[in-house]
Amino acid sequence: MSGPQRAAVIVNPSKVIDLDERRKEICELLAEAGWPEPLWLTTTPEDPGCGMAVQAVEAGVDVVLTCGGDGTVMAVAAVLAGTDVALALVPSGTGNLLATNLGVTRDVRAAVEVAVRGDRRRIDVGIVDGADTSTGHPGTFTVMAGMGFDAEMLEATPDTAKRRFGWLAYVAAGVRKLRSNRVPMRIRLDGGRWIRRRARSVLVANVGRLQGGIPLLPDAAPDDGWLDVAVLTPRDVTDWVRLGWGVIMRRGGSQQLETFRARKVEVHTDREQARELDGDVVSPARILLARISPAALLLCVPPATPRPPAA
Repeated sequence: MSGPQRAAVIVNPSKVIDLDERRKEICELLAEAGWPEPLWLTTTPEDPGCGMAVQAVEAGVDVVLTCGGDGTVMAVAAVLAGTDVALALVPSGTGNLLATNLGVTRDVRAAVEVAVRGDRRRIDVGIVDGADTSTGHPGTFTVMAGMGFDAEMLEATPDTAKRRFGWLAYVAAGVRKLRSNRVPMRIRLDGGRWIRRRARSVLVANVGRLQGGIPLLPDAAPDDGWLDVAVLTPRDVTDWVRLGWGVIMRRGGSQQLETFRARKVEVHTDREQARELDGDVVSPARILLARISPAALLLCVPPATPRPPAA
């Protein structure tokens, strides 16, 4: 993007070790690019970033840099969706799955470079009806929503473990949940017939890579206008091992994993299940309703790799 832009920085202080040093670094990098001093806003335990994003939009900024994890990105994206204000990622949390899927690194200089000189790309966002908005959750996701095992794993992972071990902390929590029983689930795609499964988890994804770069849904793209759905049906630990190995080795279809595509996804169960959006646990429920909002969010992404000249 050529020419100076007015920027805001929304930072989650719990994800940054030295807040003053991070502020100095980002401001200096923007100044080097000829951009004015950014509006600096800090999230709070009560507001993960929605109110700060509203303040940034009202201030007339062109770009909002989010310095935090997936939860911060999700909150800011919920406000910027449908506007012409661009979102830039400065990954600082544990997962940072949107950044991972789009090739934005954790290096602050490189991330700010993407905000200043990268391309602008419109991506889809997912909307979940009935999310727990009383806790400040916007009901929007940029990465994925889930019901069942994935949410249980996230809920069982202590913040201290995440800070110390990163995404590996989720693995330890997940191992403790492997023996849980499957539950009856009914799944409907775009208003079609009901699909009945005994499943451990249903994931509704906008992008395809999980923590550690694991390609669960390698064909998922954030700007294709579709939600990619993964139904996980392992019965025991042996099935989980087979499923994990198949995903890591990219062996495609598995008896423990079914994949679908839809623009609207309904998941019903006969008992309350844990649910999550972009790594944040929301209120448990017996229903997960997700739909796509195409090309809703303007995002700063690394420049496209030039194609080599024809021979």
